[in-house]
Amino acid sequence: MLKINIAVLVSGSGTNLQALIDASKAGTLKNGEIKTVISSKETAYALQRAKDNGIKAYCVPKRDFPDQQAFERRLIEILKSEGAELIVLAGFTIILSPYFINEYRDRIINIHPSLIPAFCGEGFYGLKVHQAALERGVKVTGATVHFVNEIPDGGKIILQRAVNVKDNDTPEILQRRVMMKAEWRILPKACEMVCKQLLKEKKAE
Repeated sequence: MLKINIAVLVSGSGTNLQALIDASKAGTLKNGEIKTVISSKETAYALQRAKDNGIKAYCVPKRDFPDQQAFERRLIEILKSEGAELIVLAGFTIILSPYFINEYRDRIINIHPSLIPAFCGEGFYGLKVHQAALERGVKVTGATVHFVNEIPDGGKIILQRAVNVKDNDTPEILQRRVMMKAEWRILPKACEMVCKQLLKEKKAE
């Protein structure tokens, strides 16, 4: 069966990568195949997850390069050599430049731990998002999968899922709930939707 070649970019533990791997094994992610994982950190447990599942993994630390463009050139080099057709940012903490985005226009998706347009944009990542939500006193938060464009968290929304905030929540507790009830559910689903569309376009060519 013809499938879309997926590359997942990570910086941390790789829980969203694991959700994609699990969906692939369960057959719910059936129109795409995770072929490559690229981490911006050597310590990222996501690299181990890739290894454990027989996925080719690369470590490309940004500090090894003189500037952002040199770093992105290396990413593109790997992606092209691996034939990547869809890029999934799953906890990738580096904001990509227009240079990179133009190479993969409408083929990069990202998972963000809030209901965009709330608590998003530059500086909003990880626990900072949940801290901001709690400080604001929102009663509902969630996660969003969106296409990536030049504006951080500014691309077209693919899927969102809401999660209730509880009175005794800490940023850590809320983060865990948002991951379990929203992120791990909608990222594989959105990935499958985009792969299906890309496959349709590919077959029509």
